[in-house]
Formats: sequence, C-alpha cells, structure tokens
Amino acid sequence: MKNVQHCETMADVRRHIDELDTRIVALLAERSGYVAQAARIKQDAAHVYDQARIDFIVDRVKDMAAKQGAPEAVMEATYRAMIDAFIAFERQEFARLREGAQA
Repeated sequence: MKNVQHCETMADVRRHIDELDTRIVALLAERSGYVAQAARIKQDAAHVYDQARIDFIVDRVKDMAAKQGAPEAVMEATYRAMIDAFIAFERQEFARLREGAQA
C-alpha cells in the first residue's frame, strides 16, 4: 500500500494511526455537514434511505480499495457501518428540521 511508512516499533505504528484518525475525523465531520444538507434538501423521509446509492458507494470504495491494495472486505464493512450511522443521523436531522414547521 502506497504512502504507508515502514515502522520499527508499535509506538511508530500508533503514532501514524493517531495522525490518520485526526484526518479521518475531520473528513467525517465534513461528510456529516453534507448529510445534514441532504436532510434539509430532501422533501420526503422515505428518500433518506436509498439502496441504489448505497450499492453505488460500496462498489465504488471496493474498487478504489482494490486499486490501492487495501482489503476490500474491510472497506465494505467500514462503509456499510458508516452509511448506516449517517442514515440514522440524517433521519434525526430530517425530523429535527421539520419539527418546528409542523407545530
């Protein structure tokens, strides 16, 4: 896998993982902002769950993983769990945004 530096100690491994986690959390925070916008834009709660879009995303990341020499099964499991969590977040956000409108 490119961009992976050789490590001599577990401290080195953990330092690199911690640095990646910092970047990953920032990216996931950015992604959540777009999910929140999707909840605002979508007009029907039934549109929050989109199996075709989920399949497209999973297939796309598995393809990217394969091209980068990363384990496809890990990418698929990670993305499916992340998508499930973001769907739950989007449903909550969808309901929250419409709470005051129905009162």
